[in-house]
Amino acid sequence: MAQSSVPAASLAGQRFGFRDHYEVGREKIREFARAVQNSHPAHQNEIDARKLGYEGLIAPPTFASVIGTNITRALLETVLVEYDLSQVLQTDQIFELFRPILAGDTIRSEVEIESKRTFNDNDFIVVGFRLINQDGETAVQGTTTIVARTGVDVDPNIVEAVENISMHPRPEVVAGVSMDDLLTPLTGDRDPAPVRIDAPVNTVRTFESVEKGTELAGFTARVTRGDLANYAGVSGDPNPIHFSDHAAELAGLPTVVAHGLLTMGIAADFLTQWLGDPTAVEKLAVRFSGFVPVPPTEAGEIEFSGKVKSVDPERRAATVLLSGVSDGKKLFGRAVAEVRLT
Repeated sequence: MAQSSVPAASLAGQRFGFRDHYEVGREKIREFARAVQNSHPAHQNEIDARKLGYEGLIAPPTFASVIGTNITRALLETVLVEYDLSQVLQTDQIFELFRPILAGDTIRSEVEIESKRTFNDNDFIVVGFRLINQDGETAVQGTTTIVARTGVDVDPNIVEAVENISMHPRPEVVAGVSMDDLLTPLTGDRDPAPVRIDAPVNTVRTFESVEKGTELAGFTARVTRGDLANYAGVSGDPNPIHFSDHAAELAGLPTVVAHGLLTMGIAADFLTQWLGDPTAVEKLAVRFSGFVPVPPTEAGEIEFSGKVKSVDPERRAATVLLSGVSDGKKLFGRAVAEVRLT
């Protein structure tokens, strides 16, 4: 049953399982790769995935967001019901990749409300998640931080306007399971900390060619209104500020803006282009601080850059600081990646 009677503050530390599993399809991987402009051929062709040691298509580094969107929405709709969905924003996202998600995988999900703190009229809620494949191995884990306004009366005229331009609400029953029953409380001991597979990587850059201070060649990405509509459909993100000028205006924005997770997905491609192997990305953490404006008849542009912060000779790994700028403004308060090198 839904947990709506439980105050959010008392839920910190509680865990839930997502009742329905997710089957990773090869066409979904291809669609998502196109949506986030991830161009590595291993996302499209099995023969290129095999060159990296995997039999199925390899999902892009931020593919977990497709699964995580459903989990977060279920949490907000059935557990954290004291918040109005229109007043919720995402501020931080972390993905830790322990093994690639592949076409044909069956993923089950666990989620935990790790913490909740209040600052002024805002609640900052950190939600941890773990995606576990059919072999019982953790593929991806991480956290999503959302900020939700409390005690705010939403203008009913705004609610009506948003409802008239938003996607249709999802059905009350999904795969034979009521929306209220999608999440089930988890009890008992937590699973052991996940272990990262020791699979070789095949990067175009060797560890010996990289040192602290090494700069990544700059890269400019373009996003259009069509890209935003495509990503909204592929990812399942229903927020109309990404496709409706009216909704953007109601939210106080100058125009339609790109999804934060779309910009993060393109940042992952920036890394992959430098590495030459998407499976070499072990962690990607972003704090969102700006947005990409996308006018009706022009493309929004994002200028990416990066610099190696540190190197780890024992693991042949590096930590990379990333930067994204659009319309002269920074998109990330902080963006860090941990990668391995050949």
